[in-house]
Amino acid sequence: MKKALVTGADGFIGSHLVEYLLDKGYQVRAFVLYNSFNSYGWIDSFPKEKQERIEIFSGDVRDPNGMRVAMEGMDVVFHLAALIAIPYSYHSPDNYVDTNVKGTLNVLQAARLLETPRILITSTSEVYGTAQYIPIDEKHPYQGQSPYSATKIGADRMAEAFYRSFDLPISIVRPFNTYGPRQSARAVIPTIITQLLNGVTEIKLGDLKPTRDFVYVKDTVAGFESIARHDNTIGEEINIATQSEISIGELAQTMIDTINPKAQIVQDPQRMRPSKSEVFRLYGSNEKIKRLTDWRPQYDLVAGIKDTVDWFAVKDNLKQYKHGIYNV
Repeated sequence: MKKALVTGADGFIGSHLVEYLLDKGYQVRAFVLYNSFNSYGWIDSFPKEKQERIEIFSGDVRDPNGMRVAMEGMDVVFHLAALIAIPYSYHSPDNYVDTNVKGTLNVLQAARLLETPRILITSTSEVYGTAQYIPIDEKHPYQGQSPYSATKIGADRMAEAFYRSFDLPISIVRPFNTYGPRQSARAVIPTIITQLLNGVTEIKLGDLKPTRDFVYVKDTVAGFESIARHDNTIGEEINIATQSEISIGELAQTMIDTINPKAQIVQDPQRMRPSKSEVFRLYGSNEKIKRLTDWRPQYDLVAGIKDTVDWFAVKDNLKQYKHGIYNV
């Protein structure tokens, strides 16, 4: 049984990855953000028997000492902890540098000291900016169109530097727009679903023209684990994408037609990104991950959205979301 550490285990993708690794027989240490409430984020929603199989480590990726202690004895580290909300990065970029760049550096330094056998650093499709060609492969230029994406570019390049300078067994994993149960309402799909399920008839959204490559979360976490299992992925940057796209407007209308056809879309100025910061097209290539691993997407958008809506429709889940507030 491999011992795996997941940073950001209390969050959306991290909690799904913890579950997936448990199902695959890993011993999992979940790194969650320390707080005085003893809250473990979404891990608190797991069945008791599953929680009892997880070792919890409360800390902060910005602290190098705690990071080193957390990583001791691990066979593989999945580093997902990050600040990811783009609007929040506009007014608090310092927090993003500290968490995303310095936090990643702390993971890399600890891995070098501890000689960790395998490290996966989580990137984002936002590092590419608006597509200069499609599908976007791993050779596409980088463009920092928000403070968030700039810090993720910095973290990726730091990871590359440690691979090239110290021969650390690193892979940079680059998911496109992941969605599914437990996702924060700062993302577009939960924003639409929570408004519709609460009976709102004027669905507030930002720009409707941008396209995205939406990946169901179960496919995303399966991609992480598959990359970790294959040694030929060391030193590589690898997309997790469906190699398809849909506009925000089309996506929203599809969900409206399914949940409440009487609803209409209203563009909300506060949800619009600055024009030069908006990423207008993300359409990823998945040829590399399919060539290097056994990963294949198992969910199309219709199936993934259905599972997501079904989860949000559960009252105990829906009540955790404040649909009337713009979540940055």
